[in-house]
Amino acid sequence: MTASTHPRRTARRDESLRAAVTAALDDMKAVNVKVLDVRGLTDIADTFVVASGNSDRHVKAIADRIAQKAKEAGFRTYGTEGARDGEWVLVDLNDVVVHVMLPRVREFYALEHLWEPPAAPPARAVARRKRAAPVAARKTAAAARRAPRKPNPR
Repeated sequence: MTASTHPRRTARRDESLRAAVTAALDDMKAVNVKVLDVRGLTDIADTFVVASGNSDRHVKAIADRIAQKAKEAGFRTYGTEGARDGEWVLVDLNDVVVHVMLPRVREFYALEHLWEPPAAPPARAVARRKRAAPVAARKTAAAARRAPRKPNPR
């Protein structure tokens, strides 16, 4: 959802929520934290935060601290999923969705790769493809000239 559809929401409020989430992650020593701006990719949220914990208890504690810090900052937690198992806990803060996972679960699902913009190919690879295209076209034309022709049935 864009800012224009939420007249009461401001950039300062969004930044305040992100700051509360990152502070909670820092407090609990979350590992490999990534903040992904997904505006324009989905209407579910504006920001996805993906982080890892060292054990299932650590993952649960991180998720609890995120909910606590968000509440202290004046934000409502819309839901928490997966806290019972502790392998992957999702904390829904409406505009910010936080995924806290065990490293093996995070590696398996690779959420960052789904939501990050595609990386540009290296310039060297692009140049190589451009040089190879005319060569491939010449080879295809030469192969077509060498191919035996079928007699015309007329």
